[in-house]
Amino acid sequence: MTYPPLKLLVGLGNPGNQYANTRHNTGFWFVQQIADEFGIVMNLDKKFNGLTGRGQIFGQDVRLLMPTTFMNKSGQSVVPMAKFYGIDPLEILIAHDELDIPAGSIKLKTGGGHGGHNGLKDITPHIGHDFHRLRIGISHPGHKSKVSGHVLSAPSPADRIAIEASLEAAMQALDKLVSGDIENARNHINSFKLPN
Repeated sequence: MTYPPLKLLVGLGNPGNQYANTRHNTGFWFVQQIADEFGIVMNLDKKFNGLTGRGQIFGQDVRLLMPTTFMNKSGQSVVPMAKFYGIDPLEILIAHDELDIPAGSIKLKTGGGHGGHNGLKDITPHIGHDFHRLRIGISHPGHKSKVSGHVLSAPSPADRIAIEASLEAAMQALDKLVSGDIENARNHINSFKLPN
């Protein structure tokens, strides 16, 4: 299948310094890394309830978004921005933390359900399921009663290093991602393994 170039890269997370280093904010980490690398200034845009930026990434005109709503209200940021600029779901990548894969693993997926993720749950009823997701592994704490504390706490130093390595693998595929060469980007990202 051929895909259009990406027009909107979204990182999910919670606003505020107390959450900045928590596992739930790995989507923010990814988008901030892109902004830093490409010199894209992120400014608060109240119309879209988020920090937004726009710039050239490997020759593509791309918008960045980090919602300033809480995670379970992410749709209040992503949906208005996509609709305002007429951005199709297949032109959107949403980066988010993923309990079901270990820290240091990262997966690129197109379409599918929300998998219980509160941020995606708030987005899919309004724009459907056809966007791309960058699933950033944060490992599962072992029991559902521990999930909330797990996602809202900082990863261990070893897990932080593993997550950052997986984000670097995604950065290496960014040129393919933004140009719409999704299958090659998927092959690169999904085959990433932490060095032993």
